[in-house]
Amino acid sequence: MSVPTYPDLAGKVAVVTGGSRGIGAVTCRFFAANGMKVMVSGRDKDAIQSVVDGIRGDGGTAVGAVADVTDAAAVAELREATERELGPADVLAAFAGFDLGQGALDEVTEDNWHAVLDGNLTSTFLTVQAFLPGMQERAGGSIITMASTAGRAPGRSSIPYATAKAAVLMFTKRVALDAGPHNVRINSIAPSAILTERQEQRIPAEVREQVAKQFPIARWGTPEDCANSALFLASNASGWVTGQTIDVAGGRIML
Repeated sequence: MSVPTYPDLAGKVAVVTGGSRGIGAVTCRFFAANGMKVMVSGRDKDAIQSVVDGIRGDGGTAVGAVADVTDAAAVAELREATERELGPADVLAAFAGFDLGQGALDEVTEDNWHAVLDGNLTSTFLTVQAFLPGMQERAGGSIITMASTAGRAPGRSSIPYATAKAAVLMFTKRVALDAGPHNVRINSIAPSAILTERQEQRIPAEVREQVAKQFPIARWGTPEDCANSALFLASNASGWVTGQTIDVAGGRIML
């Protein structure tokens, strides 16, 4: 897929948490292809380095940092490393998150509940809290949070995951009220069925085909679909857009 170009992004600094795989990794590459300097963050050192090496191999600028974004001290270190190696962040993509897959209420353990909420909601809170003040002081910036269709309409996602993603959406809207007067925007992306490498390996082809038929646009989404939305939200093309959710969902969510 060709990468859309937003000239205003060239030279800006982007931080992507959850940047070592899937949607985050493709977003890192799309940012770098637009001339941005990219901090790739995640938990897997080797996967981070693979993304960084790929960007550098294409002539882009990227560095990597291992960070547990459920830990406030680790997020503060990530911000400091970004400013030291690349400069202050202009764009923040808070994409880290996961689901442990226990769906029905009677299957959810207390440990599972806390882990999934921390991994998706607390991580978003800590990351935005660390980077927003600097953006406000500089009177400019764009923040993109990662939600999900699971937080937009009831479905078969696990209860902790759906709850966390719904909370990310409201967190984003509430922060937008405070950040807007400082010329800082914050918006969410809410993907549905995204065919990452992991999903392709895990789900049989015949099942993927049946899932695709459930969408008005009868295919799975791709990480590139999400990265395209992230590029738009990062750029000045969305300069009067804040507190909003882009449903990257093939028409399955229409609100």
